[in-house]
Amino acid sequence: MTERETTRLIAWSNELRRVHQRLRDALAVAQMAVIEGGSSEDATRDLLLYCHGFCAALDGHHRGEDRALFPAIEAAHPHLAPVLRSLEQDHSMIAHLLGELSAAVERSASTADLSMHLDGVAAVMETHFLYEERQLLRVLESLELHDRVSDVLGPL
Repeated sequence: MTERETTRLIAWSNELRRVHQRLRDALAVAQMAVIEGGSSEDATRDLLLYCHGFCAALDGHHRGEDRALFPAIEAAHPHLAPVLRSLEQDHSMIAHLLGELSAAVERSASTADLSMHLDGVAAVMETHFLYEERQLLRVLESLELHDRVSDVLGPL
């Protein structure tokens, strides 16, 4: 394997870490919008802006993994199928939580309610990211995958 090929392969694991960190940062911005928003109306207005971007990015990331990354991993490492099914279940749960958050934002929920929804997303998202990184980073360092990063890990 050439140095360029090795660099390309390791880049997938590094890119996954970077994407996860960007999503963590986006969630923190959304949480701060609620905390610093003052009135519920101000928090909701700010959260509409931040949440839309965060929710779209997280959903796009998970769709890319489900559509491109996980099938490639499973083809190369069939023994990881149970791990991938668990991660896909997490994606479904997170999508449900994001839907509830979006509904709360649209109905101008209280600051406390918005914070509760964001905290729920944060807890599940962080657990999911840590598990995914623990299970897949080494696999990504040897995965032959020639798709664009944005198609696999989302348009971040």
